[in-house]
Amino acid sequence: MPMNNPFDNPAFSMSALSTAINILPNNYGLMDQMNLFPAKPVRFRQIAIEEKNGVLSLLPTLPVGSPGTVGVRGKRKLRSFAIPHIPHEDVVLPEEVQGIRAFGMESELQSISNVMVEHLQTMRNKHAITLEHLRMGALKGVILDADGSMLYDLYDEFQITPKVVDFKFSNADLDVKKVCLGIKRYVSKNLQGEFMTGIHCLVSPGFFDALTGHANVKEAYKDWQTGLALRSDLRTGFTFAGMTFEEYFGEASDGTTTRSFIGEDEGHAFPLGTVDTFATYFAPADFNETVNTLGQPLYAKQEPRKFDRGTDLHTQSNPLPMCHRPGLLVKVTMS
Repeated sequence: MPMNNPFDNPAFSMSALSTAINILPNNYGLMDQMNLFPAKPVRFRQIAIEEKNGVLSLLPTLPVGSPGTVGVRGKRKLRSFAIPHIPHEDVVLPEEVQGIRAFGMESELQSISNVMVEHLQTMRNKHAITLEHLRMGALKGVILDADGSMLYDLYDEFQITPKVVDFKFSNADLDVKKVCLGIKRYVSKNLQGEFMTGIHCLVSPGFFDALTGHANVKEAYKDWQTGLALRSDLRTGFTFAGMTFEEYFGEASDGTTTRSFIGEDEGHAFPLGTVDTFATYFAPADFNETVNTLGQPLYAKQEPRKFDRGTDLHTQSNPLPMCHRPGLLVKVTMS
């Protein structure tokens, strides 16, 4: 008589595992902590983006034969974007669940669930750093794959000129406040009906050190530095001339090369408190059960291996972070 497979329990169904992996704690991702790219689920694996006057708007991708959406008149450009498909797989081996019921007072189901949660948490962390990388790309207007290859360049796609501001820190007389105010005025001018509560700037360690070490910045914040710097880590962000600078050193490896999300001696400024400037579109998984459903951030599914030699665990995410107003993004450099 064959032994029962404990993973046949409804607790390990696709819907249950997907729910579980979506509520596990996210241990990495400043973009997620800032809630800068809120989730926008879609039903299809492609989205159409329309550009008009520098603002990008989502148009639904409909099944073949459906009535088309009605566009507004005026100069506009339309592009279709395939939402990236990011699968990741693992395996739960028999020895991981063998005899674990003897531990404490847990039931067999509870113990096996703990093993599954450990695998799901590890897999979720990998998806989290991948999503952070994609979101940082959207924050720069250039979305890159894990290996550094180009996925989408929003500036090229819609012929929008990127804004770059050089902080000449080598000049001891540089008016840093004037440069910051110039960035604020540029962003405010390009809001085009959008709202913001402030401007944040994520910078590399080298840029942060040069900024905080510049004579004019030191002089302007001498008293503040004396009182506050001794009690806290300034790299977590400080506000100067209405801009909050924060040191960011996120990086990830594709197995062979480790890449920093922000280039050396660079930074990227963007508005906070916007209504619809940033979003992450999530497409549904390529499962039979998820056809024509709204996408979730993460999916998980399991099935027995050949000859019941363990259980294969499949996770996937289908995200496309997007900046709807690339004209609000400012790259900062130093010289």
